[in-house]
Amino acid sequence: MMNKKTKGFILSIAAIGVLAGCSANADSDELPDKITLDYAYYSPTSLVLKEQGLVEEALADEGVEVEWVLSQGSNKALEFLNSRSVDFGSTAGAAALIAKSNGSPIESVYLYAKPEWTALVAAEGSDIQSVEDLAGKKVAATLGTDPYIFLLRALEEAGLSSEDVEIVNLQHPDGANALSSGQVDAWAGLDPHMARAELDTGAELFYRNADFNTYGTLNVRSDFAEDYPELVETVIEQYEIAREWTIENPDEAAAILSEEADMNIEVAKASVARNDFSNPVIGSEHTEALIAAGEVLRNEEVIDADADVESLVDELLNPSFTESLGSE
Repeated sequence: MMNKKTKGFILSIAAIGVLAGCSANADSDELPDKITLDYAYYSPTSLVLKEQGLVEEALADEGVEVEWVLSQGSNKALEFLNSRSVDFGSTAGAAALIAKSNGSPIESVYLYAKPEWTALVAAEGSDIQSVEDLAGKKVAATLGTDPYIFLLRALEEAGLSSEDVEIVNLQHPDGANALSSGQVDAWAGLDPHMARAELDTGAELFYRNADFNTYGTLNVRSDFAEDYPELVETVIEQYEIAREWTIENPDEAAAILSEEADMNIEVAKASVARNDFSNPVIGSEHTEALIAAGEVLRNEEVIDADADVESLVDELLNPSFTESLGSE
């Protein structure tokens, strides 16, 4: 069962999803004057895309302006999508699934990374050495994001649930600060903040499981994808340039992250290194990963108990834009 704070969060996201679904579609007779993309420290390719002005260059002849908005977490990216503040939002796949289950009219159209961007983190010298040790403890997590979902899956694997811990809802950087100051006992971390905590404060990643990290997905509103498929294709083409450049230039990509996020270069390198950028194509493995995450979310009542998880995943993932792309 969910605690009251979690339930309140989910209800607010549900309301946003319904409002977004009631919004009118854009006029598809001509291209919009402006498109808005998010960038995120947890998506190094989005930083490369922004830094190199790739989308701006690709749309210059079309007269389409490009605007950028910073997403501090999947929850913020989804809020921006639902409120039409952005047209493209970067999230974890499972976070997008929660939004989809609550009526958010979005589609995942591209994979920007297969990351190991989250783990459960304790302060240096902590007595917490396993997930079982979290029983009765305070754990910081950003509700609706991959670290939060990672925490739920880890708890279930250990025979626990969200009712066995006190989840403190904090944005990712605030969770890191709360851990270092002793306000919480553990933190469901997210890179690059997690890498910074490791290197700067000696924080320990006491539970890691790469398979519990869902993929990094680029999402668009369904009406935008229907009205402007050529713009979606153009943005993905530029993401591909950024992805290939990041693979070939990991140190330079880390330098961009370091500058954007105002962090030590070694922290940025560690964060970039925990991403696999080799496959942008949405396929069966991503469907399976999201279904597995969705089952846990349904058990925890984050997703409605009667929800058809497989259908939700099928409605969320739109592989048509990546079908022509080859994996390396």
